[in-house]
Amino acid sequence: MKPISLSDNEWKLMEHLWDNPPRTIMQLTHALADQTGWAKATIITMLSRLEAKGAVRWESGGRARQYYPTISREAASAAETRSFLDKVYHGSVGLLVNAMANENALSADEIDELYVILRDAGKGGAT
Repeated sequence: MKPISLSDNEWKLMEHLWDNPPRTIMQLTHALADQTGWAKATIITMLSRLEAKGAVRWESGGRARQYYPTISREAASAAETRSFLDKVYHGSVGLLVNAMANENALSADEIDELYVILRDAGKGGAT
């Protein structure tokens, strides 16, 4: 299955579906109103696009459709990470880490966390 790419706005909507599925159009409209100001028509358009991408599905739920995510947050995050690495760092995690280190963008705790992740990866398992 091809990885699904989500726009920034689609991420906002998907976060609400991942946190509390299923959701109706009206529930999503109310949940996103303060953050985005989107109207019901905008939510409907976005849900249609997400359905076409294979990221959501719906079931009849009485008077309103109930929308569910069909991809996990983890799968979407992994696809987004891979896309970012490929686009910006030509697929190289080393170049990414080097750029972060050169910009002093890593705290001591984050560096320690990277050591643990890399040590565990070397053992055949990730944290």
